[in-house]
Amino acid sequence: MSDVSASMVKSLRDRTGAGMMACRDALRETAGDEEKAIEIIQKKGLSKVAKKAGAIAGDGLVHAYIHGAGRVGVLIEVNCQTDFVARGEDFQQFVQETAMQVAAENPLFVSEDDIPENEILARTAIFGGQLEEEARETGKAKPAAAIEKIVEGKLAKWKRESCLLDQISIMHEEKTIRDLLEALTAKLGEKINVRRFSRYELGEGIEKKKTDLAAEVTEALNGS
Repeated sequence: MSDVSASMVKSLRDRTGAGMMACRDALRETAGDEEKAIEIIQKKGLSKVAKKAGAIAGDGLVHAYIHGAGRVGVLIEVNCQTDFVARGEDFQQFVQETAMQVAAENPLFVSEDDIPENEILARTAIFGGQLEEEARETGKAKPAAAIEKIVEGKLAKWKRESCLLDQISIMHEEKTIRDLLEALTAKLGEKINVRRFSRYELGEGIEKKKTDLAAEVTEALNGS
């Protein structure tokens, strides 16, 4: 593939930290397939990130974010490999924005790998039960294959909404938290890892007036 655009090269470079020529050649070799190009760069050892992939991400920050005069609190741990990166503005901004994401969107897990198998089974049963109830109400039953596909779609949507890394950023609306994490990893040349978080909301579990917390946090983020 000869028509590799500058934007394609930049995107690959942002994700891998490899040189422009290496990115261009990898994209040409894979006919513009970015994921395959990343594999080629990593196999050739051209990625700055890949060279450090074996190092332990044992440094980083434990950061607290409090929203709405104490209405919502988030405690989050994000790891990197050196204290130098942990003290940097880019890393600290990512940690702050990610904590605000947790406050606004209330994810349940960091990534899909953290979802217990019994939770997936329970959600699958819930979605299946919803379709059965719908069939009883309408008198129109769907074929088993169609039901399976619909349940899979509902489960995939639930995972995207429940996993922090798969959520759309409230600050960068066209990117997921995973996209931002990968871009930061490539930029800093170190392994970055969101390890864990806890979210607390005042009066959680007690019936109270509902507010648009996501909008409030986004407003606070834009005004900071």
